[in-house]
Amino acid sequence: MAEELGRIEKPSAERFQGERKLYLVPLLYTGKDAPQEYLERFELYWQQVEEQIYNQESKIGKARRVYHELIAVGGEEGLKILEELNPPGYKITRQRAEAGAEFEATEEAELANECMDWERFLLFGFLSRSAAGKVSELYRESARKRYEHIAQRIDETLGANEVAILFIREEHQVQFPQDIEVFMVAPPALDAIHRWLRERPQHEEPQESAESDQQEEPDKQEKPQEGN
Repeated sequence: MAEELGRIEKPSAERFQGERKLYLVPLLYTGKDAPQEYLERFELYWQQVEEQIYNQESKIGKARRVYHELIAVGGEEGLKILEELNPPGYKITRQRAEAGAEFEATEEAELANECMDWERFLLFGFLSRSAAGKVSELYRESARKRYEHIAQRIDETLGANEVAILFIREEHQVQFPQDIEVFMVAPPALDAIHRWLRERPQHEEPQESAESDQQEEPDKQEKPQEGN
């Protein structure tokens, strides 16, 4: 079960000795026309994420690997993609990479592309229930394989007693290996953003949707890229 970093009080490093550990960061994006109110909360969120990760690293251990959904190539090539896709996440990752952490390929490009294609179809809507049902099933199967791949990548690359960071949207369905202790990064600004999204006027279109931005960015990046 994931623990929320914002609610952990002085965790003992000895408690986690020998375990693999993962700081899970919910992904938030912002669109070009996002309201100023959202932008302020968005900037505060990433500031608090950075602070919480730093504080927990000082207690539990420094991140030696970083994973980010939609990135299918690691190292410097992957970091260049990340810089365009998620600048705040790039800043956090770059700092750790300069300290010796590895930026890992997280996705399998074809699986990620297929999943997003089916998701786009679902967003368009259908006249036929039969067609909607078939596409929904294809999307669920594609998403299942995609999340299984992400879990496998983490399992294969995260070593014993190592600490890692994973950036992934909140509604993910990744089932992590049982021997990985997952810590949910949940700064106060995350609740503030959820509350703002619920309470905003219904006529406003959410320009900051992680889902919509994740669908747009792969085209901008020429789709997730394969590692060597």
